[in-house]
Amino acid sequence: MSNLVTRTAALCIALAGAMPAGAAQSSAEAAAYPAKPIRILVGFTPGGGPDITARYLAQKLTETWKQQVIVDNRPGAGGTVAAATAANANADGYTLLSVSSAHAVAPAIYLKLPYRMNDLAGISLTATSKYLLVVSPSSPAKTVKDLLALAKAKPGQLNFSSAGVGSGSHFAAEQFKAMAGVDVVHVPYKGIPEALTDAMTGRVQFFMAPIANALALVKDGKVRALGVSSKGRDPLVPELPTLAESGVPGYESILWFGLLAPNRMPAALVSKLNGEVRRILGDAETRTRWLPLGLEPKPTSPAQFDALVADDTATFTKLARAGNIRAD
Repeated sequence: MSNLVTRTAALCIALAGAMPAGAAQSSAEAAAYPAKPIRILVGFTPGGGPDITARYLAQKLTETWKQQVIVDNRPGAGGTVAAATAANANADGYTLLSVSSAHAVAPAIYLKLPYRMNDLAGISLTATSKYLLVVSPSSPAKTVKDLLALAKAKPGQLNFSSAGVGSGSHFAAEQFKAMAGVDVVHVPYKGIPEALTDAMTGRVQFFMAPIANALALVKDGKVRALGVSSKGRDPLVPELPTLAESGVPGYESILWFGLLAPNRMPAALVSKLNGEVRRILGDAETRTRWLPLGLEPKPTSPAQFDALVADDTATFTKLARAGNIRAD
């Protein structure tokens, strides 16, 4: 037994000596991380999915690491202001970025971004959500088929609101428009509250509203929901049909949120962050807190999140080209 212990110890020493200096340093940095406060940048105003998920993760990471994790809202240009700041930050794990699917829209609509998409790399997807197609309670459209009939009878006369050019709500509606084959006009707003308010009053004919923002208004009868954007019905509104089963076969549009970091971050650090995020998202408390908001925790590997961003960027680019959509 003593010979075995001696040989094992010698082997461990030899392997440690063979470890590349960079890998050893990376492991040491990960072990000591975090040694100071961490910032999670959010490219939107407080209250939306990127902000809600970031604040929850910040709270839980602060509790675990006993090191403050701060959410820093930097709204502007569809989230690209915050993304540029994160892309140019040190790749040391102290600057992270909470994004929505609008991150994959940006390269489709901006002629020139202040960063490259591969300047940022995935930590994990954090949550997915859905849209509700909502209209005013006074709208003559009681179903999706009613709305499509109205749009086809009055081409170019119906309009829809969005939370801004390039927002998730904009592209969810553009996809609906393209797949339904209707001519409806986009009216961009400053944000979700304004877009939802004008759908509620009937100033616009419909809005693809994130479920977290619209659900309470639907239940109070202040807006009428015609359909949900997911492939299957949503347990929060099980009576509401999907858009796919309501006259737009194959339609699906999912709103997602995730955590990115500057590329070039040491692999050991990425792994540590991913592990902590997955732990938090897998906790029963997270589901209890998020599901009533229409947010479903969805932890992934960094590579899986990177693949999702790439796939959606390709999809949104096709939609943008087909609809000649560009940011001002």
